[in-house]
Amino acid sequence: MLRALFNDMPRAPQGLSHEATMDWIRRSMTDFPGGDLAYTLEHITRNSVLDIVLRLREDGYLRDDKAFDQTVKQLETPEGRKTFMDWVINAQKSVDATARLLNRAKRAWSEPEPLYVADPVAIGRFIDDRPTGAGAMFTEFAMRDDVREVGVFDTEPDAIHEFDWGFIAEEPGAWNFYVAEVWRRGSVGHFDRMLGAWRLETTHALPEGQLRAPHVPLGLTEDIGITRFCAFTLHAKTSPADPAVRRWVGEVFLTHMLPVMAARALDENYDFPAQVMELN
Repeated sequence: MLRALFNDMPRAPQGLSHEATMDWIRRSMTDFPGGDLAYTLEHITRNSVLDIVLRLREDGYLRDDKAFDQTVKQLETPEGRKTFMDWVINAQKSVDATARLLNRAKRAWSEPEPLYVADPVAIGRFIDDRPTGAGAMFTEFAMRDDVREVGVFDTEPDAIHEFDWGFIAEEPGAWNFYVAEVWRRGSVGHFDRMLGAWRLETTHALPEGQLRAPHVPLGLTEDIGITRFCAFTLHAKTSPADPAVRRWVGEVFLTHMLPVMAARALDENYDFPAQVMELN
């Protein structure tokens, strides 16, 4: 199974010293198409496939030897791995759809309480562009094994703004939002739900009682958090960002939108409308 999954990934020559092996690994990561982050994400993806296959081998349909052998053969090629992952994604969508139906059957739509109440002093400090620097929240996240493996903060961000709910890592023209309750429950599992929560906030498919979507400043765009291993990212049109846009992020997004978005994303029973989750 390991040979099938990793046969086309670079492997260090035999007989190298420890130092030479580490140097070879660093060069391989740098030379990999897309760079070291792409190399690491590819490894994480293939290890996830390995975990899925082993679980299915233990208690799923791959207990059948013929089906298992066919799957191993399939995973030897990039096309086969893509087909397998597409199957996994579609299977998960089917599970999610079933969960939504069960949720609708067992209870009425309900809104979770916002995850936090914004601190006006901290919001004002962010609007004034006065970073706090790394603190307890940043340190907790940066020490996670998966964060260190991916190398998210091998280079420290331009600025760090800490809050009681998490922190913001600011880069030229972008704010990356790291919410403690999201990463503590497994960051990867909430990327799509945070994006869905943003779409729900910024479209007209809003829950009953919420009259209109907030106006998003021109040129401010959203991004799924996977590339920076965060809960969510906002990109400004210019770098540095227009002060009016920074003020909107502080007064509207951090104060009103993010507490609700995070609460919805973290509530496993919260049922996002299908048209919101399927927007392109």
